[in-house]
Amino acid sequence: MAVLSFIGSARSLVLACTLALTLPLAGCGVNNIPTYEQNAKAAWSEVLNTYKTRNDLIPNLVETVKGFAEQEKSVLTEVVEARAKATSVQVPPDILTNPEAMKNFQDAQQQLGGALGRLLAVVERYPDIKSGQNFLALQSQIEGVENKIRIARSDYIQAVRQYNTEISTIPGRWWRAFVYPDKVEMASFDIPAEEQKVPKVDFGTKK
Repeated sequence: MAVLSFIGSARSLVLACTLALTLPLAGCGVNNIPTYEQNAKAAWSEVLNTYKTRNDLIPNLVETVKGFAEQEKSVLTEVVEARAKATSVQVPPDILTNPEAMKNFQDAQQQLGGALGRLLAVVERYPDIKSGQNFLALQSQIEGVENKIRIARSDYIQAVRQYNTEISTIPGRWWRAFVYPDKVEMASFDIPAEEQKVPKVDFGTKK
């Protein structure tokens, strides 16, 4: 009985020591991983929203340009096809941890951005388009959404960097090993410098 009593007391002591060590640590980073993960997911949702806004504006832009510049069919077709491809790209549930899926998504958006930039450059040759009220309204909206896209992508990249750093460095790496073993690095954007400048929305109306 004395031996059993000793074992029971030892177990209680170990449990008490474990709790004493664990509770203070609860406020020392154990929640960082899920917090940073949710921040990255929220930033990703904003990226999707801004790209969707751009996609929604393109049909009206194409129709406006088509009404004045029917001869620019090749450029118009390129934009329409790039938009169709971008909207048809599947966004799997695991895209944030699937680098290949993220690359496919990014490539389609880059292609659309490039095609849109070339269409906007064509407009420079048509004063009637640039002065139209519908076009001026679209110009303002596109300028705004391109700026939002840049901000959203930047915020997402920063959020993913914070999350990936947390799960790969101490003490986050320890928390990951013992508490969040299913967490893996998230995929980020790889944006070339030249792509960040496309499309440049300037129709010659700014002085």
